[in-house]
Amino acid sequence: MTGRVFRLHSTLELPLEDLEEYLEDPDLPDEIDEVTLTRRNNTLIINAEASDESLSKYTPTAQLKASVTETRVYEEEPPRAGGPSWGDEEEEEIPSELVEFACFKGDRETVLQNTAVQYGMFEVLTEIAKLSEKGTLTAISEHDGELEATRIVEGEQRPATVEVVENPQNSAGKNGVDWRDNEFIDE
Repeated sequence: MTGRVFRLHSTLELPLEDLEEYLEDPDLPDEIDEVTLTRRNNTLIINAEASDESLSKYTPTAQLKASVTETRVYEEEPPRAGGPSWGDEEEEEIPSELVEFACFKGDRETVLQNTAVQYGMFEVLTEIAKLSEKGTLTAISEHDGELEATRIVEGEQRPATVEVVENPQNSAGKNGVDWRDNEFIDE
């Protein structure tokens, strides 16, 4: 299986508990034997172990990188500030808990690092995106010679297309203002 990831942007967030549960028994692409999760303070690193034994043990395989944040999650919506106050009533405390979230945020090199088995780890990231509660994953990748567009919004696969446009550097001055030869600018 061949493939590359050209562009990737992610704002994915999902509970760390959900991510850990998924990684216990993930459905991995053929080129990846297993993945390991390592936590260093508030950084998560998911490493791929390649099934291709011709790769040197010193070849860095692809990895996913995420940050961990704590968010207070309420069982019900907290009351809005500025609401009516009816005397000396005590405010009820709304049940809540602190939940750790794995946040895959950034562009390609921030979230998906190294090139060996990169496309396989991208497939793992798309499965994680389908589990996410909020955020988006958008990407342009190549798989078996075909360009593919990926867009996942709040866990749901959405239609996406790849649009090829002219390089703006090749058409400079044709559709825009030529600032060097402009009669309205005094020299």
